[in-house]
Amino acid sequence: MADPDLIRAKLNALIDPEAKALGFDLVRVKLFGAAGDLTLQVMAERPDTRQLTIDDCAELSRRISDRLDELEEQGKDVIEEEYRLEVSSPGIDRPLTRLADFADWAGHEARIVLAQPVEGRKQLTGILKSVDGDQITIDVRKHGDMTIGFADVGDAKLLLTDRLIAATRPLSIEGADEEEIVDEDNDALESAEDEGLN
Repeated sequence: MADPDLIRAKLNALIDPEAKALGFDLVRVKLFGAAGDLTLQVMAERPDTRQLTIDDCAELSRRISDRLDELEEQGKDVIEEEYRLEVSSPGIDRPLTRLADFADWAGHEARIVLAQPVEGRKQLTGILKSVDGDQITIDVRKHGDMTIGFADVGDAKLLLTDRLIAATRPLSIEGADEEEIVDEDNDALESAEDEGLN
């Protein structure tokens, strides 16, 4: 497979306009799995609700599929191997992929995996406090405040808490479900939550 970072950048550039055409914000594009068992995961949301309904997911899935099929017919495949497409809203314990996410969800608990250790720590778990420029401050459990640059973040997500559940009201029971569009007859892949020591 070609350079994963290059593929991800191309996919983002292709999918973001399709999401925006529907009035959605793109949250994350992720391609994972081994050759022959790849999954293209797309997360998006409505700016006003931070969620998508099943109908929203299906509509975005069709747009993405049509665009990728069009490129394939032109001999310009972005993903050369077979893959399956999954489109969903981010969910309650959502990934934090944009700098604005860290400000929007201040006051909630998050886990941040760092690209490189900072002060001897590879993972930070605690309450998001503030964003100043590109600097994120988090009240790390049993440690206190730490400030890191957005560029230091390798991966981040909100942690499921009673406070987060109370702050996140689903549009509907159906809207809370994940809509998956399967291009190939492969089993669903599940990503396990990262574990590590603070």
